[in-house]
Amino acid sequence: MAFSSALILTDLNDYIAPSQECIKPVEVKNGCVTSAESVLITMQSQEELYNILKANQQQQDPNELRTIVISISPQSKASLAAKYRLSSLQVHKRLVTFFKHHLGVHHVFDIAYARDLSLVESAKEFVERYHSYLRQGGDLIEQQAQQQQQQQPEEGGGRQRRRKQAPSGQQQQQQQQSIPMLASSCPGWVCYAEKTHGEVLPHISATKSPQQMMGSLVKDYLATKTNTRPDHIYHVSVMPCYDKKLEASRPDFFLEKYNTREVDCVLTTGEVDKMFMEQNIDFTQLPESPIDDIFNKADVDPSTQQETIYGTPGSSSGGSLEYILASAARELFQLNDVPADPQQQQQQQNGRVVIKMGKNADVKEYMLQADDGRILLRFASAYGFRNIQNIVRKIKTGKCNYHYVEVMACPGGCANGGGQLPAQEQANLEQVIPVKDWVQHVEQIYRAAPCVAPESNESLKAVYNEWLGMSSPVDHVKLLRTAYHAVTQSLANPLATKW
Repeated sequence: MAFSSALILTDLNDYIAPSQECIKPVEVKNGCVTSAESVLITMQSQEELYNILKANQQQQDPNELRTIVISISPQSKASLAAKYRLSSLQVHKRLVTFFKHHLGVHHVFDIAYARDLSLVESAKEFVERYHSYLRQGGDLIEQQAQQQQQQQPEEGGGRQRRRKQAPSGQQQQQQQQSIPMLASSCPGWVCYAEKTHGEVLPHISATKSPQQMMGSLVKDYLATKTNTRPDHIYHVSVMPCYDKKLEASRPDFFLEKYNTREVDCVLTTGEVDKMFMEQNIDFTQLPESPIDDIFNKADVDPSTQQETIYGTPGSSSGGSLEYILASAARELFQLNDVPADPQQQQQQQNGRVVIKMGKNADVKEYMLQADDGRILLRFASAYGFRNIQNIVRKIKTGKCNYHYVEVMACPGGCANGGGQLPAQEQANLEQVIPVKDWVQHVEQIYRAAPCVAPESNESLKAVYNEWLGMSSPVDHVKLLRTAYHAVTQSLANPLATKW
């Protein structure tokens, strides 16, 4: 079992081999995964799914049958595609065959569908935070950036010290609660922040991750539409990392009224691959089955007249930075020429978005420019524990010059999740591909899927309007947003624990 380095916290080597555990002999409510939490995690396995399937087969009362739903992440499909030398679309259709026709589940959905909803809500939240930031006398980020640049030593000269005028205590507190906004889709990062840096929690986006957004869709919208009790739906997600098991186990995502979780079980890419062997299945020889007609970002490709699965522009970490930047440019500055994926225009001169590489490949800055060259927004991506520490340190000292940071615990982002298929296990290769090259290969497969922007997802628009129309505004918050909770450290033997 491989958790992210942010959860392991036992060394600062960022390129983690997916073979480490994060279970320490400590009390509940401390910085790492506890024995109690490990029980919740180990309960989520393919064995649990087998048990549910068997119970369904033996159930004599039709009213007690459970509807079994599988939601698959695009990152997992890319990893499987890399191993079996297939396209992501071929993988998806074979997974439909495996889960529905071989195992007997009822629905196979694409988490990319729920990710679109998560992206739209994240962009709304950022605009809300930015307006709040401006109302409290914002625009300090660019001032800080200019001051820091002025303080850099000139060639042949020493550092110039300039006094920075600090905002009032109340003003500073209000600003710090809105900007920078930090991504929330990585549970490894969220768990680390809750257990070691409670001060940064107000910065973390309250929008549910794609996995939990799909949980809301399945246990609320689908349950209502099919007249099924939420506890009679068993929802499994297939994800690129073990940390997602922790996320599914959070009390915030437990429906007390029905005594069920939004996501009942999380399987990693590797665990699903193991299921093929357990079921004596040659995945490459499985026939392809039609894609489900709901909760899939699917349509007929006009160029090929064939059914296809669409992705979202941006990296395999979900495209949140790219989408929020483009949306904010439109909403806040009426700029409609921001590319859906800024990296595609990186080589162009006079581009609207300037990309600056950091000290390592897992840190990048994205600066939105006005026509006159002014910097309107500063975004960044920070992957890996070392880079996360630097961002947290800057926030705590008031020196973070970014409006938004896409934070991921795993170096290389979600393509390198601890639950993905490792390079050394690939079949039919004459030599083992280096880890970083393999992660890049998975990333390329992920990006190869044709893309449709979330706001152009007509199916999602219809579901969104109908879904929210069935509930009150108070319920909207519960369905789309979540909260974070600082955890007090209480190690049974702090001196014996390596951090």
